[in-house]
Amino acid sequence: MGLQTRINSAVEAAIRIGQGGTPPAKLSDALHYACTPGGARIRPTILMSVALACGDDSPKVADAAAAALELMHCASLVHDDLPCFDNAAIRRGKPSVHRAYSEPLAVLAGDSLIILAFEVLAMAAQHSPDRALRLIRILTRQSGMPHGICAGQGWESESKIDLSAYHKSKTGALFIAATQMGAIAAGQDEEPWFELGARIGEAFQVADDLRDALYDSETLGKPVGQDDLHGRPNAVAVLGVDGAKSRLRDILSGAISSIPSCPGEAQLAEMVRMQAERLTPVPQTRAARAG
Repeated sequence: MGLQTRINSAVEAAIRIGQGGTPPAKLSDALHYACTPGGARIRPTILMSVALACGDDSPKVADAAAAALELMHCASLVHDDLPCFDNAAIRRGKPSVHRAYSEPLAVLAGDSLIILAFEVLAMAAQHSPDRALRLIRILTRQSGMPHGICAGQGWESESKIDLSAYHKSKTGALFIAATQMGAIAAGQDEEPWFELGARIGEAFQVADDLRDALYDSETLGKPVGQDDLHGRPNAVAVLGVDGAKSRLRDILSGAISSIPSCPGEAQLAEMVRMQAERLTPVPQTRAARAG
């Protein structure tokens, strides 16, 4: 089974848990809609790649970890798109959940996915109680306050933003979760994997800022110019396009050098290089596309 097939199967199985019994039909449909199609599945791909590099001795635990992480990420997108935050009309090339199902159902769908993520991890305790508990702890830390994606969203309501803390929590947190949860799923210590996740998260933020500056909404499958619209700091505004590209290259080089020693170290480095290629925007501006 290929990595993407394995991840998608784990996510689909998790969603079915949330659709069991006799659920409200619209909310049940919204759960699936929010998670599919899955985009690049970057975070669970990193998680699985780390687990494989560390031996992947408990695949069911790794599957649960990957599914839980992706459910949390999808929940954050549902909430980010709400009118009270970004008020985004599209996500992954289709109407955002609140546009397709209504704002109340979008709130409930996001909440349900968050709770489902932890249910999936709790169910993994039948395979390894210790690993399941550690996975829950890491995902909790990187999702809530004061370090996680909730903190990242909260920074946007402050009059003065700590840019480093903002980026680390809003974008970096779930990448740190990805590398650390991958190690835990394979029975390894999570601490050596913090730096790799932090560096990948920083690279993703810079790349996202570049794509927002260089691409149009049709190419991205989501609205562009959100940082300018909401007055948020971004790498292109601070460094310029060329400076942001240089910063991205430096971060990715550091990410590869930070990979801890493990049996699959070479393969993991190649995965990071592949993700780097996918992250790096092509030199094409919105104005050029329009012309």
